Amino acid sequence: MFDNLTERLDHSFKILKGQGRITEINVAETLKEVRRALLDADVNYKIAKNFTDRVKQNAIGQKIITAVKPGQMMVKIVHDELARLMGGANEDINIKGSPAVVLIAGLQGSGKTTFAGKLANQLRSKRGKTPLLVAGDVYRPAAIEQLKVLGDQINIPVYTEEGNKDPVKIAKAAIKEAKRTGYDTVIIDTAGRLAIDEQMMNEIESIKKAVTPGETLFVVDSMTGQDAVNTAKEFNERLDFEGVVLTKLDGDTRGGAALSIREVVNKPIKFISAGEKLDAIELFHPERMADRILGMGDIVSLVEKAQEQFDVDQARKLKKKIAKNQFNLNDFIQQIQQIKKMGNVKDIAGMIPGVGKSIKDLDVDDDAFKSIEAIIYSMTPQEREDPSLLNGSRRKRISAGSGTSVQDVNRLIKQFDDTRKMMKMMSGGKNMMRVIGNMSAMRNRAPN
Repeated sequence: MFDNLTERLDHSFKILKGQGRITEINVAETLKEVRRALLDADVNYKIAKNFTDRVKQNAIGQKIITAVKPGQMMVKIVHDELARLMGGANEDINIKGSPAVVLIAGLQGSGKTTFAGKLANQLRSKRGKTPLLVAGDVYRPAAIEQLKVLGDQINIPVYTEEGNKDPVKIAKAAIKEAKRTGYDTVIIDTAGRLAIDEQMMNEIESIKKAVTPGETLFVVDSMTGQDAVNTAKEFNERLDFEGVVLTKLDGDTRGGAALSIREVVNKPIKFISAGEKLDAIELFHPERMADRILGMGDIVSLVEKAQEQFDVDQARKLKKKIAKNQFNLNDFIQQIQQIKKMGNVKDIAGMIPGVGKSIKDLDVDDDAFKSIEAIIYSMTPQEREDPSLLNGSRRKRISAGSGTSVQDVNRLIKQFDDTRKMMKMMSGGKNMMRVIGNMSAMRNRAPN
């Protein structure tokens, strides 16, 4: 989302390159470029100006540590102000109550229904909740069916009332049903419109008054830029919502909504969402987003994603196999499957500090592992178990079966051999067990 902004900010910091200290003259030139970059990212002019004024105030007269260059100091100041602009610290969702009630609001097409499914999936898988989804959009013909499909995909029930066109009564009945059947969280999807209108606002106000949710979340399409901010302001004036959800962050958007919305409505961004996959949802962390904007990567989120897929027992078994030189192609493809579960390949790589800038112009196919999988799955169980069997005729058969060339098969086997040698070296001494122990401890310390 922030590729262009990242590049523009990086260019502005280069103005200070070679300068011995930060002065009012050189900082003014730098901040003029920073302000232009923010405006091009569709950040409100007043917010952009106030932002650069605060950066200037913090930068002028800043004592530069000998080991830190002025450009590096400016990056640090801008980073801290970006994080502050977006809220400073993460604010979690309120899921207290018996049951806890979460009301989802927003315009039509903002991604409300998909987000409702994603939220239900996350609350169950990561927090042990038993959610009930409620189909409260009684106007859009496909809305109820869409929520049912999402519910089936994640095996979470959806409360509906055929023929009932009163969303207030549906919401109240759903909460009563949740209490009766033991669901501890109720997530209510509501109707949107193509634009804000009085009928829609009155209806969503009536629902909120009737069910008194512990959390009302305003879902906004981040690709709409300043329009998203203006819509959020109008919704907040009527609903006084608790938090914002930014969707479609994987689209071709300039990021102005993420940078402006907190300043305008004084409500935290609580979740960000990208893509259609039902696990493509993250808690919003302002400091981590500031890291991403400035091309610093996001190693904390990367570790968290890895932790979600990490299995200590599986790692111990793998360690034993490596030590005995029994690591085979079944294990190899299992590791690939773990990486794939972490998300989009380019997004994952971009979280590694220093890698984001180098791959921003590369077309990284999300199906990058498909040919590898095709080759391995074209092998017999014996060949996957014992790769030494893969002679020339077998490799030719495998290439034909997988729709790849013999060279592709040879390249994969070489990659596998190199990986096996590297892992064998890592397994020496206590290296791997130390990694396993550290990951296990980190996982156990992770907040619920």
